[in-house]
Formats: sequence, C-alpha cells, structure tokens
Amino acid sequence: MDSAIREANDRMPGYDEARIAPRALATEAVHAGRDDLARQGLHAPPIDLSTTYPSYDSRGEAARIDAFATTGAEPDGPPVYGRLGNPTVARFETALARLEGTEAAVAFASGMAALSAVLLVRASMGLRHVVAVRPLYGCSDHLLTAGLLGSEVTWTDPAGIEEALRPDTGLVMVESPANPTLAELDLRAVAHACGSVPLLADNTFATPVLQRPAEQGARLVLHSATKYLGGHGDVMAGVVACDEEFAGRLRQVRFATGGVLHPLAGYLLLRGLSTLPVRVRAASATAAELAGRLAADPRVARVHYPRIGGAMIAFEVHGDPHEVIAGVDLITPAVSLGSVDTLIQHPASISHRIVDADDRRGAGVSDRLLRMSVGLEDVEDLWADLDAALERAQGATAGRGAPAAAVGH
Repeated sequence: MDSAIREANDRMPGYDEARIAPRALATEAVHAGRDDLARQGLHAPPIDLSTTYPSYDSRGEAARIDAFATTGAEPDGPPVYGRLGNPTVARFETALARLEGTEAAVAFASGMAALSAVLLVRASMGLRHVVAVRPLYGCSDHLLTAGLLGSEVTWTDPAGIEEALRPDTGLVMVESPANPTLAELDLRAVAHACGSVPLLADNTFATPVLQRPAEQGARLVLHSATKYLGGHGDVMAGVVACDEEFAGRLRQVRFATGGVLHPLAGYLLLRGLSTLPVRVRAASATAAELAGRLAADPRVARVHYPRIGGAMIAFEVHGDPHEVIAGVDLITPAVSLGSVDTLIQHPASISHRIVDADDRRGAGVSDRLLRMSVGLEDVEDLWADLDAALERAQGATAGRGAPAAAVGH
C-alpha cells in the first residue's frame, strides 16, 4: 500500500476500530462514526458531496473495482464514484452498525429501497420464497404480496414459521413491535424456528435503544431511517445492519440499481444518531403516561402499548376515528413517525390502505385503530389536545355505548 492510499485510509470512518473498547450505547451514539475526527483537527463531520473522484492510478482503480465486483467489499483507498460509496454515508453506516451490534450496515435512499435490495440479493441466489408474519408496514406487505420483485410469500403466525419453510425460502421477515398494532414477537424463538434461513427483523419502532435483534439471532436488521434514526422529519433513508458477507451483496445491488443515499442525508442521519437515546427515552416516558390515561378513558375501546416501551401508541376509539384526526390541533395529523413532534394517523386509510382489507383486519388493524407517534412536547399539552379530539369524536357518535378500555400487548 503506497503512502497516499495509507493516508486516505487513516481518514476513513471507523479506522483502527479494533483499539476501541466496548462503550455504552449513549456514548456510541455520540462518538461512533466520528472516531477519526480529532486526528484530522475536526469537530463536526465533513459533508462530501462529490459524485466522482480524481485518480491518476487507473491500474490501482481497476483492481479496486474488480475486488468490489467480486465481494462487494468497500474499496480500499480514496473513493471512486458516488454509486460505489461515499465517505459521509460511510460514517453513518459505521455508527449504525456499532449501535446494532453488527459487523456492517448498508444505507439506501429509503426503507423500501433497503428491503428491495435484501429481496434482490436472495432472488439472485434462486431463493425467491419469503415467510412473513403480519402485521408489517403496509408497503412492505404490498411489496411481498404483489410479487413486484418476483418474490413469493407465505404468511403465517410465529408458531407456523418452521413448517412454512421450503428449500427455496430465502428469508423470514418480521416486525416487532409491529406497525401499526405494536404486537411483539419473541425474536429469539423466531430466529430458532428459522434454522439456517436468514431472519430479517424490522427494528424501526424499537430502535437499538430498546432492542438489538442481532443479539437475539436476526441476521438482518432493517430500519426506515426516515423515522427515529433521523428523528426530525427532514430526511428519507433506509438501512440494513448485518454481517459483512451480506453487506457486500447489498452494496453490489445498491451499485447496480442506484438506490444510493445522498451524502447530506447521511450527514443528517449521523447527527440524528447522537441524540437517539435521549429522544427515544424521553418520548417513551411521555408515551407510557399517555397510554395509561387513554386506557382509563371511557371514550377509548382499547390501547396497544409494547412491553418493551417506546414512543408509539395504538388505540381504538368508540367514536369516529376520522373525527379524532380532524380534531387535533397541537398534534400533527400525518403519516410517518419518530420525529420530535407528535404525529397521529389512521392506518386503515393511509399507511396500510394498500393492504387487502380482509388481510388488514385479520392482522389486527381495525377500522377504528389510530396510531400515534409521541414526540418531545409536554405531556399535559398533548393530553389536552387528545382530550379535545376525543370529545369531538364522541360527540359525532353520541348515544353509542362504550365499554371500559383495555391495554393490549
């Protein structure tokens, strides 16, 4: 390795990570992906917006591209082209892998681009069959059900996973807590049932703050990074945390299909990770308080809140859920989640509208279910807004009896 390439390696994120002792999650969230900055005389990570990079060593460049084509490993030395990789995005990938406890992570332009890449990797190996447990995010459900990438799906409950496996099964996919019902799975038991088939766990709702699926046997951990990882509603991205072997294949698919993450998005995501533990814990405390109040409210039929906690609440109302949506003021009626402000939406109308109505209801997504992503506002202000919206919905369906609410897991 010549001195120029060695110097470039010294500047790359994650350099000399073997010397970094294990650190607490909160510490990793602040420092992972930034370990090389002080040596460069920098405090904030730089944003590299280049789409291409000059190189006077075309023989060396050819060798590095050949190596990438063979294994998908990140090329040694200076970057080559934006579709092969970007130093700013690499910082985010390094940090997310450390938070999830995996060897690597590969970022994409959206969560759906990330899931599509996983399916394409398995399909390229002749393994097009997927076993999946509902509910999943509505677009994930649709991608599998419609066979848009040539995949075939068998839907089952957790107890039926092992029996549903076939010789051409390339993936088992679950989401826990699930979108939007917040149903939870025993990921360790699910991973055991998968045998040698890779388990993909969507960890968007929990984040590595509340659970690390790789520690429970999942080979692939999927995030819509648009949500909690970014945390401010201003970036769209997806990421898969996994072992280096699978990461190499994902990089090859990303290179071939072009589903790359923009460097500015990579910078915003790295910045978002630094406050992830603080945001998730603060929003979770408020969500737990609101879930308790909703469970005791006679206008609410049922509340779903995960055992592991979190900032997501799902609840079913006796009144018209559309009137609740129309009645909020402080809370924003919008799809998506994981931002610093509180959002509420009606899954049957928006996030899961694309799922067949019978399948949707069979997965527990009732027409009266509302999903709320709790932000960082004061709990009393949020409750006052919810109270007024529930009163509006109750008034719209006056005269209808309402049994006591129940908390569901």
